[in-house]
Amino acid sequence: MQVTATQAKNRFGAICAQAKIEPVFVEKDGRIDTVILSARQFSELQAANRIETLSQRKAQFEQSHSAWIAEQNQRFEAHGLWCDDIRVW
Repeated sequence: MQVTATQAKNRFGAICAQAKIEPVFVEKDGRIDTVILSARQFSELQAANRIETLSQRKAQFEQSHSAWIAEQNQRFEAHGLWCDDIRVW
């Protein structure tokens, strides 16, 4: 849907309702100036821009949790796994 800036101002509630169905393009001075999206569409757009590779996410996780990982590794070296003595029937 495409509307003028004046129409968008005068019918803002209806424009917001329409934006939940499809993007609304607001025209100003004869060209598209603004696009009104639903909150869901905006969230999806932001999420698509944040896609990172697995290696980037792994590196970020290891960096932010390095102290915890080191602590768990020390605990494992000292005591072994908690389930080492469990026997499968």
